[in-house]
Amino acid sequence: MKNSIKVERAIHDLTQEQLAQRLGVSRQTIHAIEANKYVPSTVLSLKLAQLFNKQVGEIFRLDEGD
Repeated sequence: MKNSIKVERAIHDLTQEQLAQRLGVSRQTIHAIEANKYVPSTVLSLKLAQLFNKQVGEIFRLDEGD
């Protein structure tokens, strides 16, 4: 799975730490999601989408191997 969280953070001028605080997770969690090393829960995915005013499918995309 790929995501556009880093791009969305840049658009909204947020650091990983600021985004993490808004979502109630650690900065390491945001880093791991951006690096495609961690797949967020449905709830966290929905929170991200709501925060960025996007649909979940606009932030997360499946790879061919998923």
